[in-house]
Amino acid sequence: MGERVDGFVHAVTVIAKEFDPTFDASTIELRESAGGKYLGVTITITATSREQLDELYRTLSTHPMVKVVL
Repeated sequence: MGERVDGFVHAVTVIAKEFDPTFDASTIELRESAGGKYLGVTITITATSREQLDELYRTLSTHPMVKVVL
């Protein structure tokens, strides 16, 4: 989840493709907050290891546009 700003979804997409080159951006699910300030982005990747998932979590968590990673 992050603020609803230009480039946010693209940034998440780029990160997803780093970890899964077969990632299909058309599968992204978006949910706007009630007030419209935030955007929830759900991605589905094919993971090959727990380490890969942990590193994806760390990468998303430290991105300046990302506020929350679940």
